[in-house]
Amino acid sequence: MKRAKGEGKSGDSGSPAAEGRTAVLPGRLYVVATPIGNLGDVTARALETLAACDVVAAEDTRVTKTLLTRFGIGARVIAVHEHNERAAAEGIVALLREGKSVALAADAGTPAVSDPGALLVDRVRAEGFPVVPIPGPSALTAALSASGIAADGVVFAGFLPAKGAERKRRLAELAAGPWAIALFESPHRIEATLADLHAALGERDVVVCRELTKLFETITRVPLSGAVEWLKGDDNRSRGEFVLVVEGRPVEATTAVDPKRVLEVLLAELSVRQASALAAKITGANRSELYRMALAMAKGS
Repeated sequence: MKRAKGEGKSGDSGSPAAEGRTAVLPGRLYVVATPIGNLGDVTARALETLAACDVVAAEDTRVTKTLLTRFGIGARVIAVHEHNERAAAEGIVALLREGKSVALAADAGTPAVSDPGALLVDRVRAEGFPVVPIPGPSALTAALSASGIAADGVVFAGFLPAKGAERKRRLAELAAGPWAIALFESPHRIEATLADLHAALGERDVVVCRELTKLFETITRVPLSGAVEWLKGDDNRSRGEFVLVVEGRPVEATTAVDPKRVLEVLLAELSVRQASALAAKITGANRSELYRMALAMAKGS
C-alpha cells in the first residue's frame, strides 16, 4: 500500500480519519487496536495502517511480530513498554520529525487503555504531530456490550491496586459513586478482588467476563455475595484474563416525597404503567411496588 503524501504536522484536518480515507500520511502517530483473542476481529483499516507505516511501536515485539507475520506484514518493529516509554517517546518524536509514520500497537486491544501508550500519545501531541486513532477490538466495550448491566454511566477502574491502603481507598471511592463499574483483573487476583468488591460495594450483581473472544470465553452474572463460591465451583473459572462489570449503587428511596401522593397526581393524567414508572424516577422507590400501589389505587377509584 503506497503512503499518501500530505501535510506534515500542521493541524488535524488532514487526518485520514477526518476525510474517510485509509491512506497513511507522514509525520503521524497511528494508535491501532489489535485483536484481544480472535484474529478475525482485526479490521481492514488496522491491517492497512500496520502495513503502510514506516515503523510499528509495540508493547511486546514478539507478540506483534506474530500478528504481522500472520497477515504477511513485514514492518520494522520497535519496543515501547512501561519500562522504556519515556525514552522511546523521544525516539518516535524524532522519527515523526523526519516525516516517518508510526503505528502504536498493544499486545491486544486498544493501546493506552490499561496498557502503555498514554505517555507517548501525550508527548507526540505536545510536539504538534497529529495522533490518529484506528479503532477496533476492546475488552472493555466487549464486556459492557454483553453484560446486560443497564446504567446511566460506567466508571472504568482499570486494574485495582494490588493491595494495601491504596486498594482500600480506590474501592471506597468506587463504592461512593452511583455508577456501574468496569475493571480488569488477572487470574491470580480474581478471587481476592471479587471478595473485596463484595466487602466494599455490598449486595450487587457482577458480570464476570473471562477470555473474551477466545475459545473458552465465558460470561456469567452472579451476586457479589456468591461470586467467590461460584468461582471455586470449577477450577477453570479462575483461568484466563478477566473483565468485571458491577451494577451501580441501588437508588435509595427518598423520604422527602410521598410516593402515594405522587401516584395520585400522576394517575389523574397517565396510565397505571406510565404513572408508576415516572413515580419511581421521582421518588426513587421500587417500581414494582409502585405499580402494585397504582393498580390498587386505580381499581379503588
